[in-house]
Amino acid sequence: MAQAALRLTALAEALLGEALPVRIRAWDGSEAGPPGAPVLVVRHRRALRRLLWKPGELGLARAWVAGEIDVEGDLYGALGRLAGLIWERGGEPKDSVHPVLDPRLRAAAKELVRLGGALPPPAPPAEEMRRRTGRLHTRRRDKEAISHHYDVGNDFYELVLGPSMVYSCAYWETPDATLEDAQRDKLDLVCRKLGLQEGDRLLDVGCGWGSMAIHAAREYGARVVGITLSREQAAYARKRIAEEGLTDRIEIRVQDYRDVKDGPFDAISSIGMAEHVGSVRYAEYADILHGLLKDGGRLLNHQIARRPERDESAYEIDEFIDKYVFPDGELAPLGHTLAALEEAGFEARDVEPIREHYALTLRQWVANLEADWRRAVGLTSPGRARIWRLYMAASALSFERNRIGVNQILAVKTPEGGASGMPLRARSWN
Repeated sequence: MAQAALRLTALAEALLGEALPVRIRAWDGSEAGPPGAPVLVVRHRRALRRLLWKPGELGLARAWVAGEIDVEGDLYGALGRLAGLIWERGGEPKDSVHPVLDPRLRAAAKELVRLGGALPPPAPPAEEMRRRTGRLHTRRRDKEAISHHYDVGNDFYELVLGPSMVYSCAYWETPDATLEDAQRDKLDLVCRKLGLQEGDRLLDVGCGWGSMAIHAAREYGARVVGITLSREQAAYARKRIAEEGLTDRIEIRVQDYRDVKDGPFDAISSIGMAEHVGSVRYAEYADILHGLLKDGGRLLNHQIARRPERDESAYEIDEFIDKYVFPDGELAPLGHTLAALEEAGFEARDVEPIREHYALTLRQWVANLEADWRRAVGLTSPGRARIWRLYMAASALSFERNRIGVNQILAVKTPEGGASGMPLRARSWN
């Protein structure tokens, strides 16, 4: 008699110590769990072998990417229930009890063997990043990481991001605004915060597909240098710029921020790029941007932030994000970022948290992906499309639940005389 789902439910509830809030459908057609709840579909027993060899998030991630587990019904509802049960439980430190010495975990491992088999671990999905070598955040390693994330096809990003081709948090006047309007409003907000004027020289660090550079040049008359480590992004941006007739105002380079030597600039925008810098390089990043600005120049640093840990040494990069989404990406608490900028010589003049805006943005990107799923899969791969759907939906919930945030920090290279050039009422952005 088919009963895999019942055995899986009993196993999960024994480990978690409470009822499973989702329904399970197993590979043998059996179902168990609360009626009407989102359904976690375990399509292949191979998923259990992944969990046996890599317990926790990485094993689940590999099974998801490989299509061995899926969610039927409301993805946000399923993730919300599972997040509250597993990732947000708190409690004992991960390593407080060695698995071999814990009889409960030994029993669980034996049940996984019985259900999934004890064959060698399945190979990781092809989409998993495994070629990084050497020290963190060297030029070569950073270029490999950026290529892994961004060089997956501009057509795929067009489908997800929409016509704006902006891959960062939009700025929503109302929740029912269009994504295109919200992204335009974000770019305009950045330009106004930077105080851009005709002829100003702007450095756009991590310029993506050129949207910020185009907006600053077309709407404010700025002369823009945009830098990216992605050749696909650079080629796309240059094509857009030529179509806009702005090649005399915008230069796009495939260049590391550490190699920019032609300052000073009147302003610098860094939108969604600093997450890639890493803690070991952040002081250097801040110093370099400070050195590239003229006296009185402004920096707009738009960056995702995590909540601080009581013991910062316990912080670990999320395994799923590190292996499949943003290799080597690190989130820092807002206070750490502000401290690094101030230590570099910047005067922090404004911090605007826009956490809820990113949740709205991500939900729109997920909707775009789901609305044209077959084409998305054809443009990249089934595994990569599944990665983007999971990470964007889970990230939307993380922003909504205040587990992570995003902030626009406006900082000035204030000269020794103290004349910042800022208006008395900064939020007027004149």
